[in-house]
Amino acid sequence: MSQVLDQYKALSSSSNDQASTTFTAIRIALVANRLDTGCRKTLAQLILDDLRAALLDNSVSRLSTNDATQALGTLKGLGGTPEVASILGTSPNLSCLLNLSTKIDDSVQNDALRCIANTVLLDESARVTFVGAEVGGSNICIDLLRKSSMEHVFLASRILFLCTASAAAAAPFIQWLVEHKLPNVPGSGTAIDIIGSKLDDLTESIKEGKTAAKDTTMDLLKLIFNLCVHYPKLVDCEVQSPEVTISDTDNKIMGDYWSTRLDSLLPPLLRAFHVNSSSSNPLETPLPHIVHSLIVIPVVPTNRNIWFGKQSLALTLPDSASSSSASSSSTHSSKSRLIERASCILSAGRRSLLRPSGSRPETPVLQDSALRAYELLDATLAHFMPGDIPSDDPSIRRRLPDGEPLDDLVSPLVILITRFCLGDEDAKIRIRNWFIPHNLDRSNPLESRPDLLGRCLRLLQSVYHTRLKRVCGEMFFAMCDCDAMTLSGYLGYGNVAGFLFQKGVVSPPARSTTSGPLTTTAAGLPINPITGTIEKEHEPIDMTDEEKEQETEKLFVLFDRLEKTGALPPSQNPIRKAIQGGKLR
Repeated sequence: MSQVLDQYKALSSSSNDQASTTFTAIRIALVANRLDTGCRKTLAQLILDDLRAALLDNSVSRLSTNDATQALGTLKGLGGTPEVASILGTSPNLSCLLNLSTKIDDSVQNDALRCIANTVLLDESARVTFVGAEVGGSNICIDLLRKSSMEHVFLASRILFLCTASAAAAAPFIQWLVEHKLPNVPGSGTAIDIIGSKLDDLTESIKEGKTAAKDTTMDLLKLIFNLCVHYPKLVDCEVQSPEVTISDTDNKIMGDYWSTRLDSLLPPLLRAFHVNSSSSNPLETPLPHIVHSLIVIPVVPTNRNIWFGKQSLALTLPDSASSSSASSSSTHSSKSRLIERASCILSAGRRSLLRPSGSRPETPVLQDSALRAYELLDATLAHFMPGDIPSDDPSIRRRLPDGEPLDDLVSPLVILITRFCLGDEDAKIRIRNWFIPHNLDRSNPLESRPDLLGRCLRLLQSVYHTRLKRVCGEMFFAMCDCDAMTLSGYLGYGNVAGFLFQKGVVSPPARSTTSGPLTTTAAGLPINPITGTIEKEHEPIDMTDEEKEQETEKLFVLFDRLEKTGALPPSQNPIRKAIQGGKLR
């Protein structure tokens, strides 16, 4: 539509009313999709050139300084396609937008920064250009992160998150963020400390009920995730497990490598992780994004106090200490849980006393993240799978926010619990005791229980939630010492047979008579190795010889019919086998 283009070209800086009318016409044409690509690109470049002339160069322009707000709003609308973004994504145009963002410093809505954010979203090459030396956008964005305006922090986080999305393209910039010393920054003196401090600020804003803080935190967490995933792949760093073989940059797997330069991100992430949800969904935003970042951070002896607090190992109830008395086991387990809860409450109070209001927390995180993850998973699955409903019940999908798959929402939290089990022996024992307490009621099928254990066992049989099915199996496997026999002893082979088959265990594991899997309850009752429930004595069949003979005849007729129809080969007819073996006459 060339009319609005001609209308814009006819403007002069003295025609304020005409400029407003023209921008309105352009926006109407955009909404009606009446502007072709060529017209959009031409208009975008003309408007940006006029803004540069009027506000930065003080030269002849079609626009005046009073037109800047409308012009930038219109430019943002024009830049909503990849074709126009490629025009705005050049070095001169990005530099111009960056300068305009500081010239028109609007803490409510900075459309110049929003133009940059849209551009780097739609044009990948613009991401490298923006943080390059010619534009210098990296320093500006880091400075914006330090501001208190939610608009600035949101846009800076969005831009930095997009500019670090690709490890290959953004490698120098990612290393700069982690390693480059900045003036007047406490701690390591890098952008990592600024990011961690800002996450703490946003966490406090979320506690205060500020809705905008959640969206801002999401983008900051995406930036943190990018740094945690990509940086260890770019530099020489520590292998997190002796089983991991040294790989080149392209073959490094997420979570297998870690750099201590990123350690300072863990405390603010955990402080955010321990903030309770204010909605009916326990795993509401930004908790899923926090979990995504946490699962790539190692659980090792050097940081176990940060993960789990300074808890004494004596607070747990190891398997070897289980009493043969059900009441004794129940008492010990209850005391352990109460002590842990009290420790968490005292730790929270201690932090609130030691930390001045509004300042960044400097004290270590003392709460137990294993307990938090367990209770969060318990509350989440109870919300989406109430009672003892089957794991594939259609009502589960109706409860999910915005149709998000349960796989995507819950699997990362299950993976986090699995990493706790694999990384810390004490955490593994405590988690196993929470899931499978020593005094567990095994009189009914475990998979029918209306609690977390029952829900996770039902998920092992799920057809719809395939990823959650797999990670729940891995979680149980990890908490049972990565041993198929121990896993079957605790949960019953029937409940985990499908998972073990996928791991290559095609038959029930051999049972040891001396040690290993759980074989009796706390009260000394035998556990059925297939069902995981109490082994019940088989009562003798109360039938007369005549009744037994009648039932045998019925079975003989039934199997004879199956054999005659070809549904059952003669060699597999149990009645024929019994007659041939002399068991029936």
